[in-house]
Amino acid sequence: MNYDSESKQKGEETEKRFKEWLDKHRIPYFYIKQDIDSFSASFKDSFSGKRPDFMILIPNLGLIFVDVKYKKITPNYKNYPVDVEETKIYSSLQRKFNLHIWYVISNEDFDYKTWLWIPISKVIESGVTERISNKSGESFFPIPSEDFIQIADDDSLSRLFSKMLN
Repeated sequence: MNYDSESKQKGEETEKRFKEWLDKHRIPYFYIKQDIDSFSASFKDSFSGKRPDFMILIPNLGLIFVDVKYKKITPNYKNYPVDVEETKIYSSLQRKFNLHIWYVISNEDFDYKTWLWIPISKVIESGVTERISNKSGESFFPIPSEDFIQIADDDSLSRLFSKMLN
């Protein structure tokens, strides 16, 4: 996916705000450096170097990987466009290494105080048909907002787990 400098800045701001949320709730994590020298050639070959932004450590449970995204709902269709190619790479990474990978979305419309969580597996298994963007020509999954688990600024990860079990 091609990113212009404004999109890159918005993505970095979203990651920064997510780190602040994690710190506020004292959630242990590793921020995964995104430069090309921070991972092996084998990983680059197998997964196009695509990797999530965070590894969140959950006591007595394990870990989940999170890719934080700056996304806005599409006004006409009321969904969030999620990149097909990236999702397929993450799905492969998830299956091959038995990982749990999630997207977490926010933007300035939420004032970065609402986080929309969705596991990669749900994106793939949702039955949503991929579409082609008229603007970029790239494939995306249009994910309805009700498919996400909404976590507010004052919520902790316990809300995520309680919603997963419902």
